[in-house]
Amino acid sequence: MKQTTFASQAFERKKKQTRPQRSRGDLERVVPWAALLAVTELHYPTTGRRGRPPMPEATMLRIDFM
Repeated sequence: MKQTTFASQAFERKKKQTRPQRSRGDLERVVPWAALLAVTELHYPTTGRRGRPPMPEATMLRIDFM
């Protein structure tokens, strides 16, 4: 368990959402993530290759939409 700081306590009590938090919430409501992931999973690289493993598909799709 980590010790809480004054800054983290102040941030937790913060009521107003920031612009990025609002835009992420809007994206979650509007974009059909499950349907898009079903389409892109055929073309997304999987493990089994050499080198660094790929980022999760859902994360990369959300980054593309941002």
